[in-house]
Amino acid sequence: MRLQGKTAIVTGGASGFGAGIVRKFAAEGAQVMVADLNGDGAETMAQEIGGLAQQVDVADGASVNALAQAAQSAWGDTDILVNNAGITHLPQALEDVTEDDFDRVLAVNAKSVFLMARAFVPAMKNRNAGVILNVASTAGVSPRPKLNWYNASKGWMITATRTMAVELAPHGIRVNALNPVAGETPLLSSFMGEDTPEMRAKFLSTIPLGRFSQPEDLGNAAAFLCSDEASMITGVALEVDGGRCI
Repeated sequence: MRLQGKTAIVTGGASGFGAGIVRKFAAEGAQVMVADLNGDGAETMAQEIGGLAQQVDVADGASVNALAQAAQSAWGDTDILVNNAGITHLPQALEDVTEDDFDRVLAVNAKSVFLMARAFVPAMKNRNAGVILNVASTAGVSPRPKLNWYNASKGWMITATRTMAVELAPHGIRVNALNPVAGETPLLSSFMGEDTPEMRAKFLSTIPLGRFSQPEDLGNAAAFLCSDEASMITGVALEVDGGRCI
């Protein structure tokens, strides 16, 4: 029960890595709000863990502000904020990615971190406490070809994590990131271009431990970094990648 008495919001919490984080946080005693563009999925997950649900578009300022207001009405202070929602473009040459796809990737993967910080950091500063966790990617550390703008968005998130950590540390707010390798999530087929045994084998050959990240792996790492056990850890981007970045 490492998160007993804590309140937490997990964006993109209805599926994939987000769902793994939601389930682990609930098991560790946190009150969790599942925030997702998929409102029905958020409701289903919230019912599973006895939490709250909120439909949100993390790339839209008004929608994020509504999320913050819902959390304030539900429980007052938010202790933990997990920026997990993310998307990618399909694997292709960098010059072939459409402008619309580029804008969408940067809006969901980068702008959302700014919007969530703008909505939640002031209250965290007021009480001199809070934890923010950004779910980045090994793509921001060791990028793969043909995912150029996705890679760049995750590199941005890692840098944002570090600079947020430095600026917010005097206010008692810790900011860290997780860098998962490709995992068993709805985005896996998008990363690979096609989900075939051959493509899976190709991806797995680059991971020394020989398997994809699982939602539970991210949940376990997130629970540690967001708990008081990690009270001296801020500004790190922890690789949960089976050795992919070695």
